[in-house]
Amino acid sequence: MESPVTTPKTALPTIPRTVWALGFVSLCMDVSSELVHSLLPVFLATTLGASVLSIGIIEGIAEATALIIKVFSGALSDYIGKRKGLLLLGYGLAALTKPLFPLAHSIETVLTARFLDRIGKGIRGAPRDALVADVAPAEIRGACFGLRQSMDTVGAFMGPGLAIALMLWLNNIQQVLWFAVVPAALVIVLIVFGVQEPVRETATGRFRSPIHREQLRRFSADYWWIVLIGAVFTLARFSEAFLILRAQQMGIGSSWVPLVMVVMSMFYMASAYPAGWLSDRISRRHLLGYGLGLLVVADLVLGQATSISAVYVGAALWGLHMGFSQGILATMVADTTPSDMKGTAFGVFNLLSGLAMLLASVIAGSLWQYWGASTTFYAGAIIAGVAWLLLRQRSV
Repeated sequence: MESPVTTPKTALPTIPRTVWALGFVSLCMDVSSELVHSLLPVFLATTLGASVLSIGIIEGIAEATALIIKVFSGALSDYIGKRKGLLLLGYGLAALTKPLFPLAHSIETVLTARFLDRIGKGIRGAPRDALVADVAPAEIRGACFGLRQSMDTVGAFMGPGLAIALMLWLNNIQQVLWFAVVPAALVIVLIVFGVQEPVRETATGRFRSPIHREQLRRFSADYWWIVLIGAVFTLARFSEAFLILRAQQMGIGSSWVPLVMVVMSMFYMASAYPAGWLSDRISRRHLLGYGLGLLVVADLVLGQATSISAVYVGAALWGLHMGFSQGILATMVADTTPSDMKGTAFGVFNLLSGLAMLLASVIAGSLWQYWGASTTFYAGAIIAGVAWLLLRQRSV
């Protein structure tokens, strides 16, 4: 009797070394950045006397700058065929701005530091995502984006945790901010010795702006639908600085305020890689829908919060929504764009998201200052619901 013939399963490829290296780069920079950002709203409000609207404008300008600059860095990385040089420039600029925060004695200095720091983020963001897309095998692309996002979130978890420990030890925000310089410097070493990029054909024509009719025509309708959903999603997801301000409003002390970011990052970290892994096996659109639903619930909880415990629950749900959306959105952009246009695709995606982020943070600050914190979060829930309805209108 003949034994049945069995077809061996094809083993999935392993995650490339460069993806791991970029993950550790993101981890170290997030330790540095989130140490600063978890204390900055309190520093602005208590030490420098900034209003909530001013904080919203600062955060909106900073984050929008990062996203808008990505359109040009992404297109440039496509044109020159090199991602690593732009990564060094972007991360290097961000590292150089870290000493400005502890040296700041005015709101204008903080705005300048945040602006330059986010320029660095904008320069590096699209080439980094495009490099992940370049080296990631198609079968595990979602897992590769999810891994880098998860390691980014580990750093976002460690940064506020380190801020709490240092505040309990030193009880001085400006002294604590100096510690952000060390992991930022380590990032440069990791890029130089750990990141390798595949050989790509260098363009021979002149550089052209990605905001050009001929270039934009190459993108599919599915890509533009994802861009629209991402922009509306971003409009609903204003700066996490408002989570910190909500925690402070509930009476938590300055030393423990970063704990709200620790909670958010812990749930973000726990969900980002599993969500990426799942997106290689089930519908990414459905997973993104779950992320939008989580944002609606998070906003409702934060809007109704009357205790610090409720704020922590809202922060946990906020972290889960990020895990089910950020890496998946990046994967969907990569899936719907030509291989030689991925940097430009991420750049255009982030351009519109950046404009939405600027508007979102200014609106959130205005609503908070004139109508109260609850109104800010309820408005976010309504806009997230609109994004969810848009997502259901088309299968991508």
